Amino acid sequence: MFQKHDIDLVHAPLQGFYDFYSVNILSKYLKEIDGPVVLHVHGFRDGFTALAARKLSGKKDVKVIMTRHKVRRAVDSWPLRIIYRNLDALIFVSRAARDRFMSTWHNRLVPIKADRIHVIHNSLNIPEALYTPPSSNRPLTAMFHGPLKPGKGLEILIDAMTMLKGKRIRLRIVGSGTPDFVDRLRRRAISRGVMEMIDWHKHTDDPLPFINDCDFGVLPSVDEEAFGLANIEYMSVGRPQISSSNGAQPEYLTDGWEGILIPPANPSFLAESIIKLASDPELRIKMGKRAFQTFTERLSWQHFILPLTQIYLS
Repeated sequence: MFQKHDIDLVHAPLQGFYDFYSVNILSKYLKEIDGPVVLHVHGFRDGFTALAARKLSGKKDVKVIMTRHKVRRAVDSWPLRIIYRNLDALIFVSRAARDRFMSTWHNRLVPIKADRIHVIHNSLNIPEALYTPPSSNRPLTAMFHGPLKPGKGLEILIDAMTMLKGKRIRLRIVGSGTPDFVDRLRRRAISRGVMEMIDWHKHTDDPLPFINDCDFGVLPSVDEEAFGLANIEYMSVGRPQISSSNGAQPEYLTDGWEGILIPPANPSFLAESIIKLASDPELRIKMGKRAFQTFTERLSWQHFILPLTQIYLS
């Protein structure tokens, strides 16, 4: 991707706080650049590398910006306080991620200036998002896509399928994981007697063709999601979804409007929600159109890239 846009790659190990080799590589590269530079990192260890390289280079027009993708409290230690204070911007992908991080200090002095803290929801760089009505020339299909790993609620989803026997609903699972975990999921489906109701597909870099060919999404994550790209992938083509409500999802999904929000780890509630969407095609169409509208009006690429560019240039 970088080569396609004539962007030079600089290889460095980026192995954390004791990796001065990467600091040296990056500082030398910064010295060679004529003009301002933005270093955008996605973790505090890489943030340390970028800040140390800026200091070593002696270059004054270098910004270090970080995006936080987790719903976790901040670690309040003196090394990390130094990083917090020296970042030019700290971007959170949701208010949920920001609020949990900032809760570390509660009413105490926060070591980050307020004007350097931002919330920008993630987006998808789709050339032109289009609403596509679902096909009627196949069985009614619910779909999960994402990494097959603990915390994504796949065990809950398989258990919910036991309550859908005889309902003529198929589940499509698109994703990959470790052989041991995937094997556990398959054994669970076999032991629950629902294996024949599930179609399994490996991970794909472009899930939109699969999403276009389903009726609604099911994303029953047990772990708190800082932001779910999978959520907005369904929205971008006008598909409703059933999603857990235990993270940032309520920031861009309204229960009963673009889909159905459910508590995590509740197979019965999940099964009831699947039945509700599966049995009401008019509701699916209405929710899908609303989801597409929300995506285009609030979550499109322009709503992401414009504020990010402003932070780069400010």
